[in-house]
Amino acid sequence: MIKRILLTLTLFSSASAFAAGPAVPVDKAPIDPHDTASLQRGAQVFVNNCMGCHSADYMRYKRIGKDLALTDEQLLDNLIFTSDTPVGSQMNIAMRPSDAANWFGIEPPDLTLVARVRGADWLYTFLRGFYQDDNKLWGVNNTVFPDVGMPHVLLSLQGVQAPVYNDGEIDLTLVKPGILTPDEYDVLTADLVNFLAYMGEPTKLERQRLGVWVILFLLALLIFVYLLKREYWKDVH
Repeated sequence: MIKRILLTLTLFSSASAFAAGPAVPVDKAPIDPHDTASLQRGAQVFVNNCMGCHSADYMRYKRIGKDLALTDEQLLDNLIFTSDTPVGSQMNIAMRPSDAANWFGIEPPDLTLVARVRGADWLYTFLRGFYQDDNKLWGVNNTVFPDVGMPHVLLSLQGVQAPVYNDGEIDLTLVKPGILTPDEYDVLTADLVNFLAYMGEPTKLERQRLGVWVILFLLALLIFVYLLKREYWKDVH
């Protein structure tokens, strides 16, 4: 029994460490869950650039419309590009897992909860950390995800970065500009990460709002509980 308990704890610790991801230096993601305009832009970047390979099976278009103040018509015009996809459907993709595994060597993961698993700072650094590496299949590598198995889908927007090695650390320099300036690209990736963080916990703002009232209620209850305790114990003391 003891061996089973120790084995279970070991496996749980390993799984937790894996989910947390490797310890790498990351940049602070300038995200704001209250910024609806940023979330709307991030949603558009996601469907235009990420959903070719990555699904978000645990999110529905209708929920996005409700939370981000988008009408059904706006969803159909900006986020849904197939006429037979209802707004109440999940954010699935057409690519079959077997085809993805054959083309990429691995099935691209669902991104609904990626911000909960990796963290917003890691995602922000990852999206800005691609650099040219001709030894890799897709011609790119990544500072926080070495040997990444995906192409840099935002390459035309960011441009080409080259690595500069300083005392074992990698600094990146832009050698071929993209469509966006570096500042504009940082804003775009921040919007995308903001949306991914929202998808990971769409009820976060509501939870925080209710949490304030719960704390206030408990503090008020504490007063009455303390007075009740004094009444019960007054003869003892």
